Amino acid sequence: MTEQARNFYGRIKGKALKPAQKRYLDEDLPALELHGVNREENPDRQTVDAKGFFAQPRPLWLEIGFGGGEHLVYQAKRNPEIGIIGCEPYLNGVAMALGKIKAAGVSNLRLYTWDVRDLFDVLPDACLERAFLLYPDPWPKVRHHRRRFVTPDHLLPLARVMVPGGILRVATDIVDYVRQTMEEVPQAGFDCLSPDPEEWHIPWEDWVSTRYEQKALREGRRPHYLTFRRQG
Repeated sequence: MTEQARNFYGRIKGKALKPAQKRYLDEDLPALELHGVNREENPDRQTVDAKGFFAQPRPLWLEIGFGGGEHLVYQAKRNPEIGIIGCEPYLNGVAMALGKIKAAGVSNLRLYTWDVRDLFDVLPDACLERAFLLYPDPWPKVRHHRRRFVTPDHLLPLARVMVPGGILRVATDIVDYVRQTMEEVPQAGFDCLSPDPEEWHIPWEDWVSTRYEQKALREGRRPHYLTFRRQG
């Protein structure tokens, strides 16, 4: 029996796509999209061979919600020996990222364009060495906090698919998101490598600012950069 599809609350599509963006989705996305992951192709949710995502086996990283793809493409270009999976259900963001991927000429990226929990369902244990959660949807209303990524529904599956010692990076400009992150992520099996609040405002050495961070800065919100390590 197949598992019932989950509720999904994020945006899927925004304003009308430009002609070039439509071409990216039609022509470029099929070659980059992960196959055998979604519920139509894998209704019984069988574990996939993550080593087969790329022609040559390589360490795997995951960016959860890559927005317009600035950080995703930057890391792919900086780390050509790494295979990076980008997960983003927002079609406009996917189209923007495809344009950046094409311009950068990187080939070590694969994309999944739906709910990351469906990806977690079929990934094998301990297959990811690094994960990024950068400026996730803050869901500011208290009644919506259960929709945030930093809840057990997301964090426990993430912990399962990360190698012991794997690194999770979280960036956010929302103070209450920091609070919930510091409460929930350690309970899911991660040690905080940046426990001192004074360190939270220092960006990582290989950080590239995204459009979401630039918007936060323009609106007077201060970025936070949190680092965790998978236990075990």
